[in-house]
Amino acid sequence: MRIGVAGAIDDIPAAEWDACACDNARLPPGGDADNPFVRHAFLRALEVSRSAAPAAGWQPLHLLVHDDEGRLAAAAPCYLKGDSQGEYVFDHAWADAYERAGGRYYPKLLVAVPFTPATGPRLLAREGPRREEALASLVAGLRALRAETRASSVHVNFAQDDEVQRLSQAGFLPRIDCQYHWLNEGYGSFEDFLSVLASRKRKAIRRERREAVAAGVTIERLRGGDILPEHWDAFFRFYRNTGMRKWGRPYLTRAFYDEIGRTFADRVLLVMARREGRYIAGAINFIGRDTLFGRHWGAVEEHPFLHFEVCYYQAIDFAIETGLKRVEAGAQGEHKLARGYRPTLTRSAHDIADPALRCAVADYLAQERPAVEREMQALETETPFRKQEPHGGSHSA
Repeated sequence: MRIGVAGAIDDIPAAEWDACACDNARLPPGGDADNPFVRHAFLRALEVSRSAAPAAGWQPLHLLVHDDEGRLAAAAPCYLKGDSQGEYVFDHAWADAYERAGGRYYPKLLVAVPFTPATGPRLLAREGPRREEALASLVAGLRALRAETRASSVHVNFAQDDEVQRLSQAGFLPRIDCQYHWLNEGYGSFEDFLSVLASRKRKAIRRERREAVAAGVTIERLRGGDILPEHWDAFFRFYRNTGMRKWGRPYLTRAFYDEIGRTFADRVLLVMARREGRYIAGAINFIGRDTLFGRHWGAVEEHPFLHFEVCYYQAIDFAIETGLKRVEAGAQGEHKLARGYRPTLTRSAHDIADPALRCAVADYLAQERPAVEREMQALETETPFRKQEPHGGSHSA
């Protein structure tokens, strides 16, 4: 096995990369067998649009493992970072403490999909008799790259359960957090889903859906070739307006959506709200084999409950209609609980070079884990499902 690094996803043949990304068939329960975000086309859209580029704080250093026949056997989407922006697994406190103590936390290595807090494969490996060897080489390669770049640490974010287990066995520190996902229990319609909710919650959701469109708002769902430049223009306006208020600056450029529209539109569900002939709000979702991944939302007009309709209820509707097993609605947001989304574990793994910092982080994680577990147990009691209805408890992502 030969380990190498690519400074751009364009340096890697798309078919070779996707053979590793999509052959990663050994998925934990709840995983999506065709995660759109580790596809070559999606990562390429981030890079060629300058959304994930050195000037934006993302230096691509994709780790590659080739076999003795020169075939790509394993890969990891990897970036050298000079900050912790756009990651959604928060280590700012670790960085601050280390630098106050005289250390240098940045640069660090991040194995993740930029700006995408969605669980998926991170250690990509082609199926075959040498898969285990390729994965072992990939993990060793991460540590070698950490040393070569003089990075303080390696962080593998929103990884699958089996990957975190593998990394933990190699000495990485595991971490958990909580998101909110909707699970399709074989519902035939949205009303079928509502029927398993407590009466008060059921009535509240019906009222929210009515009031969201009460001001003459109409909802459109667009896919593939139906998504035109004018839709991307409108959606980027929404995304930029909301991003400027939430983060100070939006992460993604307008060119990203052009590239997605050109190469990846068949994996996109764009939900748009229109009033008086003008688009006023929208949400973008990406479609996996089993999962609908909600990503960004924005609006230029405020209407009661429109956010819930465009982001959550339309996503549930679409998942039921198309037979998808789950909806992942992104990071944070306890308000999702009342809309039928359930507390769900997410996982990451962290390798830290300095023994003193590693010890401090390990102590921190030992205290954080039971706190997250207690929070999830408390959140589970706040779901809107009727108490006599079994609904699976919390689920691992």
